[in-house]
Amino acid sequence: MSAENQLAMVGSEASDSPTTRTTLKQKKSIFAGSIGNAVEYVDWGIYASLAPVFASQFFPEGESGAAFLSTLAIFAVGFLVRPLGGIVLGAYADRHGRKKALTLTVGMMSAGGFAIAMCPTYESIGVFSPLVLLVARLVQAFSAGGEWPSSVSYIVENAARGRRAFAGSFQQVSTGVGILLASLLALTMTSILDDEQMRTYGWRIAFAIAAALGLVVLWLRVRTEETEHFDNAKSSGDSSNPVKTLFAEHKLSLLRVVGITIPGTIIYYLWITNMPGYASTMTGLDLDKALLANSLAVVVFTLLLPLGGLLSDRLGRRPTFMFFLVGFALYSWPAYRLLDGGGFWTFLLVELIGAILLVGNSANVAAIYAELFPTSVRTTGTGLPYASAVALFGGTAPYFTSWLTSIGHQDKIWIYIVVATAIGMVTILTMPDGAKKEQLD
Repeated sequence: MSAENQLAMVGSEASDSPTTRTTLKQKKSIFAGSIGNAVEYVDWGIYASLAPVFASQFFPEGESGAAFLSTLAIFAVGFLVRPLGGIVLGAYADRHGRKKALTLTVGMMSAGGFAIAMCPTYESIGVFSPLVLLVARLVQAFSAGGEWPSSVSYIVENAARGRRAFAGSFQQVSTGVGILLASLLALTMTSILDDEQMRTYGWRIAFAIAAALGLVVLWLRVRTEETEHFDNAKSSGDSSNPVKTLFAEHKLSLLRVVGITIPGTIIYYLWITNMPGYASTMTGLDLDKALLANSLAVVVFTLLLPLGGLLSDRLGRRPTFMFFLVGFALYSWPAYRLLDGGGFWTFLLVELIGAILLVGNSANVAAIYAELFPTSVRTTGTGLPYASAVALFGGTAPYFTSWLTSIGHQDKIWIYIVVATAIGMVTILTMPDGAKKEQLD
């Protein structure tokens, strides 16, 4: 079932009250606003999955190991550019509109993907080949820094009253869909093409497909309308200088975004992104089996997100987010213990429980962030601290835990997770519960 159909079905069944029913126009806007995250994660997933295949095309032959590491280094540099995209494109969205920002971000993502797909090899143009790859990735990372907060603002501002977390959860649904599409695309390409075909042109087809998906999203977004919240803020003159206003009046909210993001990004990257490789390396579980278990857990996680959003709207942000935090504080130690010597079914159980707990984070964050700021600075206020926290803590989490493992302290990883959840607990317990707001500021 597509995300749009799922949204339509759950939204229509959520409530019979006209104040909470999601209209057809709202559903279309939420779908168009969220689906860009799927394109982003398709592209990033393809890059990570196929890097060993295309690395030799951008760097000198005979140095495959160095070429692979250089390709991953370019991937990692993208995390450093995201905060810049968050503040520049976030300010653009707060001054000129969420719709304009979202069409710009997805257009940049597609342009970067096409540039990679069409880039000549190192053998053809020498050092300019990796330079094109670097520039293309930086453009995509810059756009990703603006895509996330712009879509948060657009989706939540288009939500029906009392359904902000439910609407916001579809941003995370699209992320899960993107991860699964990237895995499926990489698996399909490697299954129908041999190693030589993949090395010469197969990887280009994968990037071109991802870029083409971006053009479809661009078409959808051009056909949507701006949010009423932004139009009202613009007419009142509140969006003239969002960056200045943000740092002058909303410093505490900026810190709260960081405090909420730290546990979510660390645990997401460890559980969803890094866990298959960790299990394969540390327990000897075949990588294909680990990836299968991980994919099944992502499917369950994605399907549960709208339900988590509905529960957040009904019960509040604090109790549902605390379900995630307290759950992982108690679960992380036995989870890593279970992995030792466990097989496929044990690993699948560990992944599934973690995925269910993560719903308490991912179904909540879009609404929590949006409710912290007024419309005039909402995108900037979300984009800068979120992207900075992801760069500092999410991008480094797999490296840090791998380093702990390399020095023989893999049994201490759970402490890292517990500290992250403690930061989240202090943050969520010392801030108002935005679910109690009838309307956004």
